[in-house]
Amino acid sequence: MIRNISGGVTAAMGFSAACCAAGIKYQDRTDMAMLYSTVPCNAAGTFTTNRVKAAPVLWDRDIVSSGCPAQAVVVNAGIANAATGKTGLDLCRKTAEAAGKILDIPASSVLIGSTGVIGPNIPLDKITAGVSVMAAALSDTQEAGTAASRAIMTTDTVNKEFAVSFELPAENGVGTVTVHLGGMCKGSGMIHPNMCTMLAYLTTDCDISRDLLQQALSAVVQDTFNMISVDGDTSTNDTLLVLSNGLAGNRCIDKADETYSLFCEALFTVCRDLAVKMAGDGEGATHLVEMRVYNADTKKNAQILARSVVGSSLVKAMIYGRDANCGRILCALGYAGPDFDPAVIELYLVGEKETVCFYRDGCVQDFDEEKAAAILSEKEVRFACDMKMGSAEAFAWGCDLTYDYVKINGDYRS
Repeated sequence: MIRNISGGVTAAMGFSAACCAAGIKYQDRTDMAMLYSTVPCNAAGTFTTNRVKAAPVLWDRDIVSSGCPAQAVVVNAGIANAATGKTGLDLCRKTAEAAGKILDIPASSVLIGSTGVIGPNIPLDKITAGVSVMAAALSDTQEAGTAASRAIMTTDTVNKEFAVSFELPAENGVGTVTVHLGGMCKGSGMIHPNMCTMLAYLTTDCDISRDLLQQALSAVVQDTFNMISVDGDTSTNDTLLVLSNGLAGNRCIDKADETYSLFCEALFTVCRDLAVKMAGDGEGATHLVEMRVYNADTKKNAQILARSVVGSSLVKAMIYGRDANCGRILCALGYAGPDFDPAVIELYLVGEKETVCFYRDGCVQDFDEEKAAAILSEKEVRFACDMKMGSAEAFAWGCDLTYDYVKINGDYRS
């Protein structure tokens, strides 16, 4: 059984965190974070599909693909270290060298993350000073993990962390041991599937092979982080990393058996929670939006249809204005690409206590406008579409589009 527990990246044994105010861009808050494991970890990752990739993405991708063990992560907020050429890659290397020296680990085991404005160079002296401060302040407390999750925020309005525990067979074959998996992420704007715009870091004390760790992450991301959209823009810096140090003492997961399935379930639980938190905290957003497409012919088509709805600017504006204009949802479904029969689908607005049928038998229904407006006023707005074609299902998440989104992004660099 998967149990939700308090905390985030320090919930797993052997992991500690720290943060500091390095003054890289922000002058009134912490803007750097560090994660550290007492022992080397297997590492897995997924990265942005944008052809323009930030220097930290290239650095981390090379380390993960090489199979080198990872032991630390250094992240800064405010400047993205993207479109910085050789200078940006040199910064990653020098940051890793500085962290490696003070932590007494190889530079090749230090992963790097950056988020913020694209273009400017990050001052190396501020980064290395921050590394020194954080290395001395590392702590395995829940408070340290929470502080780290706040330090990586940019336009986020809340920090985002989540953790779970579950039981796996013990390494010695006697009974079970408790395994922990936690994470933190940041993301508020420039968020769209494949990957969505974000930084996310997961830690676990589970003993699992590197290949299966990557296999699990690559599969889970398809139904979680790749199913959210805030504004349709895929970032240059998207990074999702998971580190496993094996300190829980479970029997190593080295084949796709029932223990692997349980680990995947736990990973899905954490990734889905973090992804939904990001969708609900979209820049300027006032509502989390969920689109469920069910009874579709294939999972892929269900995903495409669901993402089309949460990605529609007109649907987003409709929700902000609490205008039950279901034609906008039908339009987003119709241009998504997958074939379906509009005469048989059913579309619903699902509230906490009541449900409104928008569309059935090829016609918009005569629904209660006041009831629909009340549901659209709820913090979480949910739609559901029965495709009546098969048994496949998918969920996608987004947010409404407000005036504040334009204000935030019209002055993002200041």
